[in-house]
Amino acid sequence: MITVSDLTVEVGGRLIVDGLTFSISAGAKVGLVGRNGAGKTSLLKVLAGAAIPAKGKVGIKGGLGYLGQDTINDPAAIHQSPVSRVLSGRGLGELSTRIEKARLRLEADHREANITKYVRLIEEFERLDGYRAESEAKALLAGLGLRESRFNLMMGDLSGGERRRVELARILFAGSEVLLLDEPTNHLDLDAKSWLLGYLKNYPGVLVVVSHDLELLDESINRIFHLERGHGDGSLVEFKGNYSAYRRAIAERRRQQAETARRAQGELGRLTRLADSMRHQTATRARVAKTLDSRAARIRETLDDAPGPTRTQRVTAKIPEPLPCDLVALEVDGLCKAYGTNTVFEDLTFVIERGERFLVAGLNGAGKTTLLQVLAGRSELDLGMVSVSERASIGYFAQEHEELDFDASCLDQVIAQGPTLTEAMGTLAAFGLVGDVVHQPAGTLSGGEKTKLALAVLVAGRRNVLLLDEPTNNLDPESRVAISTALAGWRGTMICVTHDPEFARMLDPGRVLLLPEGTIDYFSDDYLDLIQLA
Repeated sequence: MITVSDLTVEVGGRLIVDGLTFSISAGAKVGLVGRNGAGKTSLLKVLAGAAIPAKGKVGIKGGLGYLGQDTINDPAAIHQSPVSRVLSGRGLGELSTRIEKARLRLEADHREANITKYVRLIEEFERLDGYRAESEAKALLAGLGLRESRFNLMMGDLSGGERRRVELARILFAGSEVLLLDEPTNHLDLDAKSWLLGYLKNYPGVLVVVSHDLELLDESINRIFHLERGHGDGSLVEFKGNYSAYRRAIAERRRQQAETARRAQGELGRLTRLADSMRHQTATRARVAKTLDSRAARIRETLDDAPGPTRTQRVTAKIPEPLPCDLVALEVDGLCKAYGTNTVFEDLTFVIERGERFLVAGLNGAGKTTLLQVLAGRSELDLGMVSVSERASIGYFAQEHEELDFDASCLDQVIAQGPTLTEAMGTLAAFGLVGDVVHQPAGTLSGGEKTKLALAVLVAGRRNVLLLDEPTNNLDPESRVAISTALAGWRGTMICVTHDPEFARMLDPGRVLLLPEGTIDYFSDDYLDLIQLA
C-alpha cells in the first residue's frame, strides 16, 4: 500500500505538485500519465525514495521494486552476469557465497556452532526457494526477451536496452509487494512486451507505472492518475478504469462543459439585453434591471471559473536545412567488433550516400547500438575501416542520452552549438522546452524532455549526418508524431535504429542492414514486423 500526504515536489526550482494527498491499495494498478515535462518521473522518484520531496510524506507498506529511466549505476553490477544480477534481487548471490564459506568451515571443523550456522543458512536458502531460483531467473530473462546466448556475458558487455531488461527482471524476481516502473516497455520487442503485459495484469500487489504505451495502459491498468501542469503547479486527476475509458470520459466531460458554457453564454446575453432595455425606464424597471445584472454577474463568474482547454507547449520541431555534404557521406569496409570471445558483428561493408535513410535492424543484442557507437567514434573497432567524408558533420543521438551534459542547463548546451541566444530559445521552444525548464540542468529533466533536448542540440549544430538510436523513446504521442514528421522531412543523411514501426514507416528508408548477419536489402513494409519484433 502507498499513502501520500500533503506532498509537494520541486525539480530545478519548478513546482511539480503541491499539497498532493492520495492512497493506493493492494490490487490497484495505476497508470501515471501526462505530457512530457508534467513531472511524472519526478513524482515516481519521490514515491520510490530516490528523490526528496520539498514537503509532505510518502508511506509504503511492503517491499518496493523501482525501475527508473536511468541506466543502472551500481559499479558492482557491471561485473555480474545477467543471471547473477537477477539473483541478487533476493540477496541469493551473497547468501550462496556465505553458504559455500560455511560448508568449507564445517568440513574443516565439525563443531556444533559450525553445524548450526550451516543448517541455518541452508534453511534460509530453502525459504527463499534458492534451488529453483536460477531457473526462475532465466525464465524471467527469457520472458523479457534476453537471448540465452547473452546469459553468461558480463553486464558491461550488454547494450543499454539489454541491461534495462535485466534490471526489470531483477525487480520482478525480488517479489516486492509494490512496483514502481518508469517506461518498462522501452526496448522490449513484441513478444517480450506481450509477456510483461500479462505479468503486470496478474500481479497481485500495488503497481504504479509511468508509460506512453497505450496498449500497456489499456491491458494492465485499472486506475489512471493524470498529472497535468498548470500555472505554477500541477494537478492530479484520478479515474477508475483504463486509459481508453479515461480518454472517453474526459472527452464526454469536455463536451458537456462546452455545452453548459454555450447555454450559459446564451443566457448571459439574454439577461444583459433585457437589463439594458429596462435600465433607463421606470424606477420599477430599473430595479428589475439591477436584479438581472446580478444574475448575469453570477453567470459570468461561473464562466470565468470553468476549466478551459488545457494549454500545453506544442512541439513543432522545425529542423533547419543540413550543411552541404559530399556525395558519399560515410563508407564502411570489413568492420568487425567483439567483446572478448563474443563477436558482435563481422565483415560489415556498406556505403552511405548523401541524403540516404539507412535503417539498422536485428534482434536485441545483435549489435545495433554498438554499430552506431563505432560509426560515431564512441567505440573502437577491432578490424576494418570507417571513412567519413570531409564535409560530413556527424551528430549522434545516444539511447541513454550519454551525449548530454547532465550538469549543464538546456540553454547552455544548445548555445554551445553556435546559435545566438534568440535562436537557441527558438530551437528549444520548437521541441516543447520553454519557460524555466530551459535553465534546468539536463539531469533534472524527464526522459521525454531529455530526448527533446538531445534532438534540439543536434539541430542547433546543423549536423548533416545523424546517427539515431531509438529517437522516439519516452515521447508522448503528440511529440512522437511531430518529431517523426520533422525528421522524415529533413533532407540530410540518417542512419537509424528503432523499435517504432510507425516512425520507420514515416522515415521511409531506402535500405535496411540486418544484424548480426550483415545482410543489406531494400526496405519494404515487410520489415516493419521485424522492427516491432526485434
